[in-house]
Order: sequence, then structure tokens, then C-alpha cells
Amino acid sequence: METWPDITMWHVRVRAARAYAYRVPPSRELANDVIKIGIIGAGRIAHVHARSVLHHPNTELAAVMEPSLSSATAFTQAYGGRPTESIDDLLDEVDAVIVCSPTAYHPEHIVAAARRGRPVLCEKPVAADLGHVDALEAELAGLDATVMIGFNRRFDPSFARLHHLVEAGVIGDVEQVTIISRDPAPPPMDYIPTSGGIFKDMTIHDFDMARHFLGDIVSVVAIGQNLDPALEQTGDFDGAIVTLVNSEGRTATITNSRHCAAGYDQRLEVFGSNGTLNADNVRPTTVRVSTADSTDAQDPYLDFFLSRYEDAYRRELDEFLLALAEGRTPDPTIEDGRRALEIAEAADRSARTGTIISL
Repeated sequence: METWPDITMWHVRVRAARAYAYRVPPSRELANDVIKIGIIGAGRIAHVHARSVLHHPNTELAAVMEPSLSSATAFTQAYGGRPTESIDDLLDEVDAVIVCSPTAYHPEHIVAAARRGRPVLCEKPVAADLGHVDALEAELAGLDATVMIGFNRRFDPSFARLHHLVEAGVIGDVEQVTIISRDPAPPPMDYIPTSGGIFKDMTIHDFDMARHFLGDIVSVVAIGQNLDPALEQTGDFDGAIVTLVNSEGRTATITNSRHCAAGYDQRLEVFGSNGTLNADNVRPTTVRVSTADSTDAQDPYLDFFLSRYEDAYRRELDEFLLALAEGRTPDPTIEDGRRALEIAEAADRSARTGTIISL
């Protein structure tokens, strides 16, 4: 079996790890080798990852696989690399893989890469349902696979700083986590039926973030909203309120909406026994304007995840590569993906039945 090339020979010094810990990208001198990255999929999220690869000093985009060769070709014309319709062709040319294909294909593409000894950074969710996660883990058994699941919000500078302060004990014991995540507009109607629904597609980021602060969750209660007639016809919800509880009775409350007139609303609060931490919305500038018509008017929020979390995606790639260089398992893992998906399925059952779901 082909194996991952020995990148421990990179000149990754201790200061690289420290730079990452403080969210400063490693400098170009820290590595001499260039890691060839392959991207599977050429949709919207693949563009974000391609920009991360181009931005990183130690990577290049070597190949892009998409069932439509014309789509792959258009993608590589923008970012470089060779287009292909074959995953085997892609794996022949790369050292590591970023999986950006539709969720239903994630397990298949993870396994294909693992069989060739290629480390994988896979977009969330890890699979369409828990049954497919079980099948994935069975196929990976004995392959010594390296897989990271793309919960990029862990790497957002503000959220990461907040988590660091919690771990340092600045606010004492965490008692309540409040997450607000509202999209500026609904996704295309033809996307929703294949997305897995609001909890697997949108809220799953928040479920992982709640676990990041609270650990494993033991109960879930969710209220789904149908206030948009167009979205209601899809069978999905356009908003939700979810409460999660861990084994110690500490809670997370998540507020979601598919439509927010103010823009992409992304906020996080952690309340502890000794204080409170807040991460607010990000704007293009910190300028405030006061006139006869308005006071303290500010720029609108960054418009959507493509811009709001672009830095988080870059830092996610940093963590993936740094973990490989240090010979450790990157976080988040497939198990983190499983736990978030378990909460998502429980939230959907709770919203549709009006019951509390125990995990």
C-alpha cells in the first residue's frame, strides 16, 4: 500500500506550533517541502478550500476531481491543478485530499483516499446519517487512516480565543453557552432536499461548537419553525431553537434562522461561575458614523460564511498540515463528526415529535 510521504522532515520548529496556538500562520521558512493537495468536488465550498491551499506557503493544488470534467476544468483554470473525472487519477498525483463532494459521497471518498494512504480533510457532516458512519468506520478499520472533519468554526480567531480563555479558567466553570447563527437568506430550493435539513446542514456547526465547550451531550430538545411558506414545502424548517444539556446539567442554547435581514449573524457567549465571554459579529471595519440621521452607524456584518469564516478555513488547513508534520491525529476527528451528527438527528426527532431526546 502506498503511504504518506515522510513530512516529518519539514523544518517545523516549536515556534510553528506556538504560532498556530496564537493563530499566527507559520512563516515560509518553517517548511521546505510542498504538499500536493487534491480537492474532490468543485462546488461552492471547494472554492473556499482552494483559496486556502493557494494562500498556504507549503501547499499547492495538484488535482481536482469532479464527475463533470467541464466543471473541474473551469475550477482548475481559476486555481490551478489538473482536472479529472477519476478519483484514482487524483490520488495518483496528490499527498493529501480535501473532500468537498456532496455529503452522501463523503464515506466513499474518505475510504478511497485512506486505502491509498492519503490523509483526508473532509467537509462536514462526516456522512448522511449514523448508519453510514458505522459503515465508514468498519471500512477504515485496519487502514491506519488519518481523517479530520471540517468543523472550521473551532479555528475562527475570535471563537478560538474565547475557548482558550475558558480552558485557562478565566471565567471559572462553564454554566451556559449561547450560540446565535442566522443566515442572510435561505439556500437554493433544489439544495435543501439533498442537504440533510437544517440540523445536519446548518446547525451541525453549532452542535460541534457546543460540544467543544461542554463535552458530550446527554439530552436534546428542539423547536422547529416554519415561518417561510416556500421553505415549508421542502419539509425542512427555516428556523430552530435547540437546548442541549451535558451530564453535569450545563447547557447550550442555539438559535438558528435561514433568513436574517441584518445579514450573517454569528455570535457566541459563554457564561461561567466567575464571568462571561462574548464573541460578536465581524464587520469589514470598526468605523462608526454619527450624523443627524443616525448614531453609531456601522458597516454591515460580513455577508456570508465565504467571507466571514475565510480565515477560519485557512487556519483549519494549518492545523491539518501541522498535525501531519507532528505525527499526531488532527482534530476534529471522525468521532467528533459522529457525535455532532448524533445530536443533529436527535434535534430533528425532537422538533418533529415535541419530545426531549436522551442520548
